[in-house]
Amino acid sequence: MAEETDEAIALRVQAGDGEAFGELIERYQAKLSRYAHKFLLDPDDAADIVQDIFIKSYQNIQSFDATRRFSPWIYRIAHNEFVNALKKRQSRGTVFTIDFDTLFPHLTAPDTADSAAIERDTRASLDRYLDKVSPKYREPLVLYYLEEMDYKEISEILQIPVSTVGVRLARGRAALFKIAGPQPLYE
Repeated sequence: MAEETDEAIALRVQAGDGEAFGELIERYQAKLSRYAHKFLLDPDDAADIVQDIFIKSYQNIQSFDATRRFSPWIYRIAHNEFVNALKKRQSRGTVFTIDFDTLFPHLTAPDTADSAAIERDTRASLDRYLDKVSPKYREPLVLYYLEEMDYKEISEILQIPVSTVGVRLARGRAALFKIAGPQPLYE
């Protein structure tokens, strides 16, 4: 039997099955936590905000259009919460920026031992330098490389044109290369 889709579960929640929302939490808890940690860089803030994301998702589940994919919808809520958290942090005088778009090329080669090693090294490099890149560019990098979303999904989440996603990814990669210096990120 095939696993129930996120959209089908969301429909059950919309129909009044509140317990079904627990299944969505199970599916997205680790993903959203990873996204929050990479975007916000503060584990305490991240845990609280992920909890807020699930609360807002549950409160607004009736606005979800089940003919569309659930993933971009909940990631959009996450994006909004992260931006709000950054604004609050900025108003307290704690600011950081990251530019991801120009540093890491997306791996498109068929899976091989070499490509797996390169991808692992790319992710390690991304982890190492991510905190030095502006959030404007960090977020697309995280969504693309760590959450493995495509340009269209990122475009929906960030509510920017697909072409802007490409530009931000290119600029973020460039910023990461500038930060990392001339040494190779992988061999």
